Amino acid sequence: GALPVMSRPFRLGLGGPLGDGRQWFPWIHMEDEVGALRFLLEREEARGAFNLAAPHPVTNRELTRTLARVLRRPAFLPAPAFALRLALGEFADSLLGGQRVIPARLLAAGYAFRRPDLESALRDLLHPA
Repeated sequence: GALPVMSRPFRLGLGGPLGDGRQWFPWIHMEDEVGALRFLLEREEARGAFNLAAPHPVTNRELTRTLARVLRRPAFLPAPAFALRLALGEFADSLLGGQRVIPARLLAAGYAFRRPDLESALRDLLHPA
């Protein structure tokens, strides 16, 4: 996933929100992505589109704070939108835009998330026991 790349600046003490940080950031723990796919494949009635995202979406600012807390690093260097657009071109729009994705159909079908909240998911991935 993207976590190793995303966490690198934070590990160096250079993390911060992207743009104004208000954009939604859908996320899912790898265990839940695989678990949800398996759950859906085992159900004949599961047809059509399903959102594979955690049930508690966060903004980029919330992601930044949580990642910094889990890594015990500061997160005070925001990346201004104009700088991202200058450096990354059109790709910056994918980082600065966001969608508030809720897995409503997946939850209604009965899938139980193992890692529904961001902090426990990040702790599991970044500080495995």
